[in-house]
Amino acid sequence: MDPQDLKTSLGSGLLSFPVTPFGADGGFNRDVYEKHVGWLSGYPAATLFAAGGTGEFFSLKPAEIPEIVSAAKAASGEVPIVSGCGYGTEIAVDIAKAAEQAGADGILLIPHYLIDAPQEGLYAHVKKVCDSVGIGVMVYNRDNSILQPDTLARLCDACPNLIGFKDGSGDIGLVRQVTAKMGDRLMYLGGMPTAELFAEAYLGAGFTTYSSAVFNFVPGLAIEFYDALRGGNRGRCEEILNDFFYPFMAIRNRSKGYAVSAIKAGVRLQGFDAGPVRSPLTDLDKEEMGLMEDLIAPYKA
Repeated sequence: MDPQDLKTSLGSGLLSFPVTPFGADGGFNRDVYEKHVGWLSGYPAATLFAAGGTGEFFSLKPAEIPEIVSAAKAASGEVPIVSGCGYGTEIAVDIAKAAEQAGADGILLIPHYLIDAPQEGLYAHVKKVCDSVGIGVMVYNRDNSILQPDTLARLCDACPNLIGFKDGSGDIGLVRQVTAKMGDRLMYLGGMPTAELFAEAYLGAGFTTYSSAVFNFVPGLAIEFYDALRGGNRGRCEEILNDFFYPFMAIRNRSKGYAVSAIKAGVRLQGFDAGPVRSPLTDLDKEEMGLMEDLIAPYKA
């Protein structure tokens, strides 16, 4: 897909990151993944992100990523597929090239590993990844990879295939400065954990869409919330926040890493044998699984 076509697709609706299922041997379970992605593709998501944060990118071997991308492409129909990409620059370049070869329509560049870096280093990192592929690239602004507006502007000048800016920092002042400076040069994606909790604030800051993790297991509800948000139906948004998202947040906040583990639990409860999360994450305990089951009972497929 041409980078500009992907940019248009990203801005046309809700986005999501399918979980990565693992089998009894601990390896990628392609059959379950294709069934799950096929189910999700029956709902109007604009783009799906394979091997992203909710897909446990941080626990995958780089060699596993192309097969996950290939499986997503096989199951997604016409829905574009963006691949996770990250670690140090040289590894990120290798992952980006392999994902492109496997059929990815774009790359989401997740923060590099471990250390903080100066703006010049971040510029060189992002540029080298962009230069290594012909598909569209989105940067994920969070943790130890916070791009300042001037650095982002330089990258946009140097990299025609840099099409998106995803924010997981929660720094509304910074992201508003980015949207004001860059205008429609980029597509802006909300990327806070459980993004619906922040969606109204990000919409006000100039973001047109966000990635919904709960789309993995309650896709109809995720779409309903997105439509209510974009339609200005604040009352319905508040109903869904109170009935679903705030109770989900309470479960998610019971342990570190549950922003991913609780999503995978929801997928299992919807009948997809997604297997456990990989360490260093841990799965929900029996009590927490009961809370999740009660929460999603009205939305069971």
